[in-house]
Amino acid sequence: MDKSRRKELQEEYKELKTYMGVIQITNRSNGKIYIDAYPNLKNKWLTIQMQLDAGRFANSGLQKDWKEHGKDSFVFEVLEQKDTTDIADIRWETKQMEKRWLEKLQPYGDKGYHKPKV
Repeated sequence: MDKSRRKELQEEYKELKTYMGVIQITNRSNGKIYIDAYPNLKNKWLTIQMQLDAGRFANSGLQKDWKEHGKDSFVFEVLEQKDTTDIADIRWETKQMEKRWLEKLQPYGDKGYHKPKV
């Protein structure tokens, strides 16, 4: 690839919009949900699936069920997303978004993969 084409592609990449947001993974076998927020949602489901397939996902309950029930038992969805262009503190904003969804959906105990905060 020549230098001018490479530079052109790099500029196009810089112009791509990124979105932060909150995701939900639902286990269709038992109804449990997992909620998380990320500063960049691009390709997030692919990344999570690779972690789960490798046995390296941070949430042990979800990891166990993934291994037991299989990939086809899970549904991924974006609950909320925002353009990151005008956000001053993306990490703070994603934590606030996640907190609202955790309060709303209460994914604890039999309902989800989160441990209640004491």
